[in-house]
Amino acid sequence: MDDLIKGKELNEELNIVYRYLCKLGVPKEDAKDAVQEAAIKYLLHFDSIPLKKIRSWLIRVALNFYYDQYRKQKRINLDVNLKKVAADFKENPESIYLEMEKNNDLKQAIAKLKPDYQEMLFLKYQLALSYDEIGQIVNKSLASVKTNLFRAKKQLAKVYKEATENER
Repeated sequence: MDDLIKGKELNEELNIVYRYLCKLGVPKEDAKDAVQEAAIKYLLHFDSIPLKKIRSWLIRVALNFYYDQYRKQKRINLDVNLKKVAADFKENPESIYLEMEKNNDLKQAIAKLKPDYQEMLFLKYQLALSYDEIGQIVNKSLASVKTNLFRAKKQLAKVYKEATENER
């Protein structure tokens, strides 16, 4: 009977992780795959995971799986209205080209950061998570999250400035 209760509790936790991933904007099919992978890894390693940290552990495993799959597929989600871009391009192609160059420079600068900094910036600015949510996901204190984000932004500004100065 205890196994059934544990199974129900695990199922509830996995449902929470699934809803969380969907809230972050992960496509439903990808979220299902990530949750399934997290469940499998949990079943393999349940004895080494502290009871209080199961949810954050499951979220971390699911997110890591999703990030890995995303990188492997090299999918690029563009939230662009093509008609608007085409209309703007006809009116002012220079500004669109300059904006694209600026975005490309920013992507290159982010790629030069440490992976931890890239992850922090992604969680904060792409997924719009709160400091508390980031702390739970990366298993760090609130103060540590704020410090790392500050350092990541400072490092990004430095790298970006150097890159744009070298182009001139």
